[in-house]
Amino acid sequence: MPDRGGGPSGPRIRVGRPSRRARTLLMTLGVLAVLAMAFIMFAGFWTDWLWFRSVKYSTVFTTTLWTKIGLFAVFGLLMAGAVGLNIWLAHRLRPPLSAMSVEQQSLDRYRMSIAPYKKWLLLGIAALVGLIAGASAAGQWKTWLMYMNGVPFGTKDPQFNLDVSFYAFELPWYRFLLGFGFAAAVLSLIAAAVVHYLYGGLRLTSPGARATAAATGHLSVLLGLFVTLKAVAYWLDRYGLAVKSSDFKAADNWTGLRYVDANAYLPAKTILFCIAAICAALFFATLWRRTWQLPVIGFGLMVLSAILIGGLYPAIVQKFQVQPNEQAKESPYVEKNLKATRDAYGIAGTEVKDYPGVPRSEDKTKLRQAADTTASIRLLDPNIVSPAFQQLQQVKGYYAFPSTLAVDRYSGQDTVIGLRELNIGGIPKNNWINDHFRYTHGYGVVAAKGTTAAADGSPDFTQSDLPSKGQFGTDFEQRIYYGEQTKQYSIVGGPQKELDYSDDKGEKETRYEGKSGVSLDNPVNRAAYALAFSEPQILYSGAIGEGSRILYNRTPKERVEAVAPWLTIDGAPYPAVIDGRVKWIVDAYTTSNGYPYASRTTLGQSTADSLTNSQRAVVAQENQVNYIRNSVKATVDAYDGTVSLYQWDTQDPVLKTWMKAFPGTVKHKDEIPKALKDHLRYPQDLFKVQRELLTRYHVTDPQTFLSGSEAWAVPDDPTTKAGTAVPPYYLSMKMPDQKEKDQVFSLTTTFTPNGRPNLSAFMAVNADPGTADYGKISILKLPTSRPVDGPTQVQSKFNSEPKIAESIRLLRGGDSEVEYGNLLAVPLDGGMLYVEPVYVRSSGLKYPLLRKVLVTYGGQTAFEDTLEKALNVVFGAEAPTVPTTPTPPTTQPGDGTAKPPVTQDPTVKAALSDAQKAIEDADKARQAGDWAAYGKAQEDLKAALKRAIDAEAKLTPPAQAPKPGG
Repeated sequence: MPDRGGGPSGPRIRVGRPSRRARTLLMTLGVLAVLAMAFIMFAGFWTDWLWFRSVKYSTVFTTTLWTKIGLFAVFGLLMAGAVGLNIWLAHRLRPPLSAMSVEQQSLDRYRMSIAPYKKWLLLGIAALVGLIAGASAAGQWKTWLMYMNGVPFGTKDPQFNLDVSFYAFELPWYRFLLGFGFAAAVLSLIAAAVVHYLYGGLRLTSPGARATAAATGHLSVLLGLFVTLKAVAYWLDRYGLAVKSSDFKAADNWTGLRYVDANAYLPAKTILFCIAAICAALFFATLWRRTWQLPVIGFGLMVLSAILIGGLYPAIVQKFQVQPNEQAKESPYVEKNLKATRDAYGIAGTEVKDYPGVPRSEDKTKLRQAADTTASIRLLDPNIVSPAFQQLQQVKGYYAFPSTLAVDRYSGQDTVIGLRELNIGGIPKNNWINDHFRYTHGYGVVAAKGTTAAADGSPDFTQSDLPSKGQFGTDFEQRIYYGEQTKQYSIVGGPQKELDYSDDKGEKETRYEGKSGVSLDNPVNRAAYALAFSEPQILYSGAIGEGSRILYNRTPKERVEAVAPWLTIDGAPYPAVIDGRVKWIVDAYTTSNGYPYASRTTLGQSTADSLTNSQRAVVAQENQVNYIRNSVKATVDAYDGTVSLYQWDTQDPVLKTWMKAFPGTVKHKDEIPKALKDHLRYPQDLFKVQRELLTRYHVTDPQTFLSGSEAWAVPDDPTTKAGTAVPPYYLSMKMPDQKEKDQVFSLTTTFTPNGRPNLSAFMAVNADPGTADYGKISILKLPTSRPVDGPTQVQSKFNSEPKIAESIRLLRGGDSEVEYGNLLAVPLDGGMLYVEPVYVRSSGLKYPLLRKVLVTYGGQTAFEDTLEKALNVVFGAEAPTVPTTPTPPTTQPGDGTAKPPVTQDPTVKAALSDAQKAIEDADKARQAGDWAAYGKAQEDLKAALKRAIDAEAKLTPPAQAPKPGG
């Protein structure tokens, strides 16, 4: 033996235990490390709880948290127990090691090495699989809550006669349980087989039996459980056929049973269920027979049956029964799909009417008058004029407007509106104090008329300047702490004052007085947020003190998604001035992927258009659904961040289910304030999903649907070269045969035939909740025998018209850029009126100005300075003269466009002259920002018009009653 210590001549090296001081230091470091890791985990949880409590939606946090904890615990313990029990049982059933074979001798060293740690190894493996399974189960919290709180749809599927709620709420949970069962069975089987092999219960090369009786019985029971679960899977697959997507030339993402499903796959699944149940019984019988011969034969028969019955037989039916006579075989199933899809997407009530596409009347004066009364043509394109808002109303570099502005209604007029939000990149000097304490909010609302422009082509502002003043007045909260561009956190309310706004007299300061945000008075809170935001200065900065609050999650979309994670949010929140507050209005959807027979759509693809790439968000990019409702209208206060959720669709079972799961989070529809309801509208993303479906599902005849002869397409946006879909446009207009006498705020789009550029249909939805027909979709279908120009053709004709092309060339002179605005289509007296504003961005200006208007109707095209002139040219007639009885101007005083009526009476003429002067005074006062003078001019205008009306009434003889019989 070699000498292991120091020899007689060498020193003895002695290795002893660490000193007490070293042990104490190591223990202290270990405890500190554990505490640090625990606090890191705690910080995320604690900041989430504080935020939910600050927005008064703590029940959402607690319900979600306890549901996740419950699922994690239950399924984690089940998985850990199943795997641990089978490992323990396999070890307990190990055979005595008598005759040692070469194989067992090689395994002996592994047995010896793990012998001291068997209990810890068992606990470790069980804990590991339990943690993984628990985490996976916790992710199913939505599935569990929907299963527990599901509300019946009141509609049954046509194949199995089950309520839709079974597919939407119950079947997903059953599938999760089945998947969990498969995972538990497979892991238990693998773990048991490894232990049996390690301890000799299974032998691969040793002489004699390959498995002991105990191992045979144990593993056969596990295999029997696995096959039993397979039998259950076959049974559930029968119902899964009703929500199964398949490739079908009739429609993309076809869902539901077809002929081959009902007549081949459905019987096959039933037969395979029976075979699997018998095979499972054979495996369980091995406990008594102690042989795997019959179970193995049964398992082989099940696999062979799955190939022949579940694969080959349906292929034969499809090839030899369906394909030779597809229309006759598939028609009954297409009819079911048509009905279910139209119901699931809310398009069942779509009204399709034939529309000639050519003018009915030859009276040019009548047509010219109809052009004014049918629609309020919006010339201000909210997707183009943002730079003009930015240049003319930004005021300071640290403010900005969104790239796409919003369209709303104020005083019955279409209005383009935007908020002056904080632009963190425009702060003169970026540092931590400036970015998060000094510059904390935007300021003011800017609005402009949608149907007119100023004399120089810039927006005709009705609310402007800083502080904002105009048609909304000044008596409303103008500070914008929450907005689409506000993505950084701010710390407000403490010792550090904030910059409010700047004017000619200098900078104004303020201190936040709202109740939103989380208090940083507590050092624990400060430490948690310092860790959460990776900003240690939060912990010790002197700028944080008593009253300091941290604001974050500041975009409307983020806030609504956080308090209602079961909703899908529209990509275009929009602001409105309501009851003295600026509020963001957010449309939210309930969706499902389990509506039987309803074809699926991918929301990200359906809602994409020419604006979504750079200017607005796309809804749930990869989220596939086959049921959608605009069930919730949400608001976010721009000052204090208050989130309110209102029930909008009172019949939606999905929303009712979530309202049961999260009671008190959604207010009832009758609690919506009247002022808010005036600004609600039909959401764009829902409309885009519906129009995508209606390219095929506007037909109700199965034969026509299968032939594809009536298939449409959403045209590409002709004003861009990207080849992306044209966006829908909000527009106040009257549809043919409309019940309402006045124009209705609508959302419109066009269709072209599949693969051709001409117009096939025009679609509009009533977007005004204040009308009886809100949400009604109307489609005007144009004849196929008489082609009508589609958007691309209209744009091409605009560009190819020699005079127009020359004018465009001149507008582009001097390095100016020409930008085409929204190409609006309006049905007019049987024909289609197209109007497109043309903007010019000169080299010296950074924003576009409205310079020309393109109009086409009935083959006539005009390119003029104003819409009125262009309409006069197209129709060959001027706008009708105003009647002699004085009436108030159709536009608001001060826009410089209203003309008093003509009359010969001196008194009336004098009154109208005063009215014209009042209009001019109001216009000058508006441009000068003198709103006191503006109000006085409006009063003078009303008084002058009243004098004119009274004088005219004296001149008009009373109408005589008709004589009897006359």
